[in-house]
Amino acid sequence: MQIHVLNGLISDWLARAHPVPEQARMEWSKQGVALLPLDGRFAAVRLSEELVHAALAGEGSEQVSAALAEELSGPVIHDHRAVGPTYYALIQGHAGLVWEFGDIAPCLCGDTYLGIPRVDRKRPPGTYWLVPPRYDGDLCRPQAVRELVVRGRRRLDGETAVVVR
Repeated sequence: MQIHVLNGLISDWLARAHPVPEQARMEWSKQGVALLPLDGRFAAVRLSEELVHAALAGEGSEQVSAALAEELSGPVIHDHRAVGPTYYALIQGHAGLVWEFGDIAPCLCGDTYLGIPRVDRKRPPGTYWLVPPRYDGDLCRPQAVRELVVRGRRRLDGETAVVVR
């Protein structure tokens, strides 16, 4: 399938998350990012750069994309404009209802909107796809995101224990 057609299918899927899909398309056209509600279609787990880098054992920024693509097997957004560099792993909307890591990696859903980049926006500046969706409906496996969070938390706790001594 041609990339242009595939990107169109993915864009349509993402745009349908908006109450007025044409609004999302217009925002992508003008700004490169559209504010989409995180409701039934998908949710997003907010992962700090510190947590992600700890989970990936200090992977360099060049390797983060490949490591997250392999581990999470789904789309990840990178945003420099949030509270420090932040990653957003898109997961199934219903998985956010039972998310247990709100203190270190909150799951955004419900009445929350997230800046979703245009499908072909894969580089900074601004918000971009670190790992773009591969097809319409593509999402990270919630269990894979949980495992990444647990590993990152353990490593951060271990680093904290070393620093405190």
